[in-house]
Order: sequence, then structure tokens, then C-alpha cells
Amino acid sequence: MTHASPYRSGALSGAPFTALFQEVKDAGLLALRPGYYAWRLALNVALCGAGLVAFLLLGDSWWQLLVAAYLALCSVQCAFMGHDAGHKAMFRDRRAATAVGLIHLNLVNGISYGWWVGHHNRHHSHPNHIDRDPDIARRTAVFHAKQYATRNARQRFIVRHQAVLFFVLLVLEAYKIQKTAVLAVARGAVRRPLLEGSLLLAHVVLFLGAVFLVLPPLTAVAFLLVHQALTGVYLGLVFAPNHKGMAVREGEEEALDWLERQVLTSRNVRPSPLTDFLYGGLNYQIEHHLFPAMPQRNLGRCRKIVRRYCTVHGLPYRELGFAASYREVAVFLHEVSAPMRADGRAGRHRRAA
Repeated sequence: MTHASPYRSGALSGAPFTALFQEVKDAGLLALRPGYYAWRLALNVALCGAGLVAFLLLGDSWWQLLVAAYLALCSVQCAFMGHDAGHKAMFRDRRAATAVGLIHLNLVNGISYGWWVGHHNRHHSHPNHIDRDPDIARRTAVFHAKQYATRNARQRFIVRHQAVLFFVLLVLEAYKIQKTAVLAVARGAVRRPLLEGSLLLAHVVLFLGAVFLVLPPLTAVAFLLVHQALTGVYLGLVFAPNHKGMAVREGEEEALDWLERQVLTSRNVRPSPLTDFLYGGLNYQIEHHLFPAMPQRNLGRCRKIVRRYCTVHGLPYRELGFAASYREVAVFLHEVSAPMRADGRAGRHRRAA
């Protein structure tokens, strides 16, 4: 179910982004919210602290696997703070933002802040662009038929069944991001390779050291696997409904202006207090892509303005409930891979003949 854009340059000449930007700015929604982020940072410290206390009190127990699951939630909540710092939604000052990002991504999650900022900024500039969006390029799954030719035999098997395996393989998502980040730091592809590398090493030493000091080897390995797998699943489930199944683009960027480019490629997950917390505000994906530096707290109010603006100017605004958003992603992945499954069956028939 690909929501291909019917719009081309000039089709929304009556809906300039500057008008929407001015309305949002006049509403005060681009102003920083230091009090909110102070509360969120304190909440994360409390959540992580509670997990650490539970871990130390339980000691040698298989109940520690529940603690591992809980700490996976804490890890992603910390990653949300690194994300907002990277967008300057928390601080405009680069040094303060970098400090928060390094702590929450490198030290807490083992992810390079410098690598992530560059990677994520390219994604924001070219969402769902086959050749320019790095979030599409680093996936085994395909979002356009032209990508299939670049996949090897193992990857093609995954692609043929990607409607299911995309979600199953999210257990490896945290590992894949961490591996990519470590390689980027090792290559010197970040501004502070020594600092970032030291923090990544500190993450490994502190995390593994604590787990293997408190738990016997078998329980420790199980703890690590559960934490790593659930962190990956949580991250993947937050990111999956944002763009998958929306308009996929290729060719020149001038075909769409900024407003069209962001709205037509993004999908919101219908908000609620629980959804806002679990998604770290990224369920307001349309608003976040239009205004990346907007504090998380303001996205809900911005949603009302953006929805009204899109309705007035005839621009599709895609928002679904929690379950429906994942169902739409799965249907899209199934439809895109249908020719690949047919090709695989034809190949087996030829070999059998």
C-alpha cells in the first residue's frame, strides 16, 4: 500500500511552508522548553536508578530477565533525549546539546552521537528517497523494486518474506546500529573520535562489568541477550510506522518542496499520554519532520495547526492508530516484495525442470 504522491512542483502554490512556519512561530511553539526537559532528564535518571536498584537487590535470579526488559525501555527513553539534543530541541547551545547527546547515546546506549547526528540529518533532508535517505539504504528490506538487484542470496530470502521478517529481525536492530556507529568512530568519521570511542568503551566496560560481576555467566548472557533484543525491538517499533509505506521517492529533490516532502512521506501514530511517552514524541512524525528543532512538549499543539493547514490546502495528512499503523507497514512490505516472491518461485521451477 504505497501512498505515492500525486503532487509535483507548484501543485501547492497556495500552501507555502513559510505561512505555516510563521503561524507555528507566532504560537510560540518553536521556543525552548527547558523546564520540560529538566523534568524528562530527571525522570530518566529516576527510571534508570530504579532499574539499577532492582538489579542489585535481586542478584543471582532469573527474575533479572524482567529487569533486563525494563532497562531496555530505559535505554530507549534515554535515546529519545539524545535524539532531541541532536536536533537542538533541548538546547540551542551546541556544547550543551553535545554533552547530553554523548551521555545518552554513547555512554548509555553504545551508539555514536556524532555518527547518528549526520545520519539522521540526511534522513530528515531526504525522507524516503531511495538513493539519499540513509535509513532506507542501511536496511535489508526493500521499499522499491529497484533495490532488489543489489541484494545477495541471503538478503533476497529475507526480502521475499519481509512483511514478517522485517519485524522479527528488529531483535538485531540495536546491535546493527551499535556496530555501524563503532565502525564510523574507528574510521574517524566523527568530529571527536577519541572522546566518542572512549565513551563507547566505557559503556561496554561498565555494562558488561556490572552484569558479569552480579550474575553467573549463563544468567548474565541471557540478561544481555534479552536487553539487547528488546532494545532493538523497541527502537524498531518506534521508527517503523514513521515512514514505511508512505510515498517513496527517487530522482531530483526539486520535484517536491519542503512542506510536501515531509508531509507526504511521514505518518503519525494517533496520540495519547501513553503513546506520547512510549514514542518519545516521535508519533508526531509529520510535525517533527516539518520542525525538527521543536521541543517534544510542543508537538501535540503543533499537530492541530498542521492538520488544519493541510486540510485547508488539500494536502493529505496521514494519521493512524497504533495497530493500524503497523498493519499498513506490513501490507506495504508484502506488496513491494510480491514480484520478488514470484521471481523466487519461477527460479525454483526452472531448477526443478
